Amino acid sequence: MGKITAAITAVQGYVPEHILSNEDLAKLVDTSDEWITSRTGIKERRIMKDGASSDMAAAAVKALLEKKGIDPLEIELVIVGTVTPDHPFPSTANIVCDKVGMKNAWSYDVNAACSGFLYALSTGSQFIESGKHKKVIVIGVDKMTSIIDYQDRTTCVIFGDGAGAVLLEPNEEGNGVMDFILRSDGAGRQYLQQPAGGSAMPASVETVENRMHYVKQEGQAVFKFAVTNMADVSAEIMERNNLSSDDVSWLVPHQANLRIIDATANRMGLTKEKVMINIQRYGNTTAGTLPLCLWDYESQLKKGDVLILSAFGGGFTWGAIYLKWAYNS
Repeated sequence: MGKITAAITAVQGYVPEHILSNEDLAKLVDTSDEWITSRTGIKERRIMKDGASSDMAAAAVKALLEKKGIDPLEIELVIVGTVTPDHPFPSTANIVCDKVGMKNAWSYDVNAACSGFLYALSTGSQFIESGKHKKVIVIGVDKMTSIIDYQDRTTCVIFGDGAGAVLLEPNEEGNGVMDFILRSDGAGRQYLQQPAGGSAMPASVETVENRMHYVKQEGQAVFKFAVTNMADVSAEIMERNNLSSDDVSWLVPHQANLRIIDATANRMGLTKEKVMINIQRYGNTTAGTLPLCLWDYESQLKKGDVLILSAFGGGFTWGAIYLKWAYNS
């Protein structure tokens, strides 16, 4: 009996039907397709007009279970990475379990902004490795349009809505999550946050009038931290596991900005052919970007492929996961 690792055995995504293009945004704020594309790489993003984060997550999970032929009652644990929960409480994970019928699962949310899926996947893998659970679902979902100010051209051009889910199961073939490095620095909160709505600044007439319930970002400061830390942690996990650029099959980077993605790939010595990119179609879906990449590229993944997942998010949070893909599509 080999060492038990937590392997991704299925992946599924969900994005809303409505598309908001750069041309559409140019009608709302002072911007243009050229300005957005040259700075971010984004051409369009998906917008959920009706419904909540749990609806997108539930749609992804239902499709995943149907694809695998698994009864919802078999799922033992559900972890949701999100910064746009349906409510402050109960957790969005609780609600997803109810909507999907996963009545035997316990569940909770993880708030790590754009690193939410990394944090949740690393945590979920521990329950598999310990032998405590056999079937764990990890979800990254955000309805970013619910907290984006469409009068602020520095943020409204970046974000979109979407969800992705993976199933974790035990593996004894040497595939699955092999290593992870996670970091955080609360001093970075001043550069990227949603100021109001929590205990530090409860909702009031004043907070609403001052538009404090929307995402506030100091773009240049965030860009500088993201480029450095996302590239550093990706290189660090390669060095720690004696991986060369030839060993890495795919970089799965957080889809925040094409220049940040390029800088990370360059630091790792990877060509563009080894980098998963869908930012042009979805924008930054925060915790949803990594599983949506895996979903989009699933047909190209082969059993044993070495993947490096990397992200940087508000807080600040960042990290990287080294995993070996466990199946052929």
